[in-house]
This record gives sequence, structure tokens and C-alpha cells, in this order.
Amino acid sequence: MKELIWDSGYGFGPLAGKSMPEIVRYKAKLAAPMAAYGVFYLVTFALIENWNRLHYTVIHTAVDDMIPFCEVFIIPYLMWFVYAFGFAFYMFLQDEKSYHEVAAFLVIGMTVFLAVSVFFPNILLLRPETMPRNNIFTYMVERLYAVDTPTNVTPSIHVYNSLAVMIAVWRTDAKLVRSKMSKILMTVLGFLIILSTMFLKQHSFSDVIIATGLALFSYILVYRLGFVFVGKERRRVIYESVFEH
Repeated sequence: MKELIWDSGYGFGPLAGKSMPEIVRYKAKLAAPMAAYGVFYLVTFALIENWNRLHYTVIHTAVDDMIPFCEVFIIPYLMWFVYAFGFAFYMFLQDEKSYHEVAAFLVIGMTVFLAVSVFFPNILLLRPETMPRNNIFTYMVERLYAVDTPTNVTPSIHVYNSLAVMIAVWRTDAKLVRSKMSKILMTVLGFLIILSTMFLKQHSFSDVIIATGLALFSYILVYRLGFVFVGKERRRVIYESVFEH
């Protein structure tokens, strides 16, 4: 049996010296579970969004009334797609240990979100009826509102996934986020994304608080108790099955 040393888990690590077809096969097996979950999540979310409910619980707090609508936050809001999933993909390429941790973190929160949406259908009624201004940013917000319904908003996945990235950034030594400055910049962007959910009236303050609490729970599971879906022994099996067959 081929001996496998995982050293720090950064970069290609055990893939050093392997041919490109071998690397591709290995990475394909590594990506398969999250790819399958991604399909499951998108299909389930689409079904929930198109499920006509007779009753929705309105999500609202007094804090929401004190937060002004600010359309410029559409920029960090849209950056979330690259921020969250781009970072996860970069960890997939550069730091497998962090990738497994981030993947577990994301799956926990997104699965809880689906369950809440099924058993506790909720709706947000904070969006402005008409835009207070006419500019490129309000135009972008209108387009966002047109494709994203205000139903099933808690806990905020925008907030939860941003927190997942912010935590992982400070725990990885991957090249692009190795310096303290890059970690600070990623953290600041994460906070801007979180703020954007409220300033665009996409989420209630309570959605943010619940997502933060859920992220704390996931942090304990993943980073304190070591809960990941693929452990060291399983990674060894995958590696050997790829390179010995």
C-alpha cells in the first residue's frame, strides 16, 4: 500500500510530481460530494421558492426601521458570490484541510436554512415600494428585487457564508490570503457584505443575528470538535484509489 504523507495540507501537497490526468482524477473525486450537494441545494431551494404557501411569518424588528435604504451597498452584496464561492474554490485548489472545513461549515448552514424555509415559511416586507433615487445603483437593486423574492430569508445565507469565509481566512496559510493585510481586507469585505443585506432591505436585523448564532454553532462543530465530512483517513483512501487504479 502506498504511503501518503499529508504534511501541512497546503497546496497540491501529495499531488506533487503527479501527472495532470492523475491530478484531475483526484480533484474530481474531491469535488464530487460538494458538487452533488450544490445540485441538491439549488433544486430544493427552487422548489421551496415556487411553493405557494397560504401563510408566511413576517420577519421584522424595531432595528430594521432605523436602518436606512442605501443602494450603493449593492456592490458588496453582489461581490458575495465571488467572495463566498470563489474563496471555497480557492481553498479547494490550495488548502484541502481548509476546504473540508469550509465545505462542512457551508453545508451545515445551508441545510438548516432549507429546513427552516420548509417548516417556518417567512417573508420580509421591508423593501421600498418605489426607489428614492434614480441612479445606476437603484437600477441594479431593482433588477435584484425582480429575480430574488423576499420570502424565506432567515437565517441569512449571505451573512452565514460570509462569516464562514471570514473565519477560514484567519485559519489558512494559502498564498493569496497569507499576509495580515489580505486577511484584514477579506474581513472588512465580509462585514460590508453583512451590512449590505440590511441596507438593501434584503434581510432583517434578526436574520443577521440568527445567522451569526448559527455560524457560532457551526464554528464549534467544525473547528473545535473537528466535524468534517471527509477526514484524514478518508482522504488517504481517496488518494490511493485514484493513484493505484
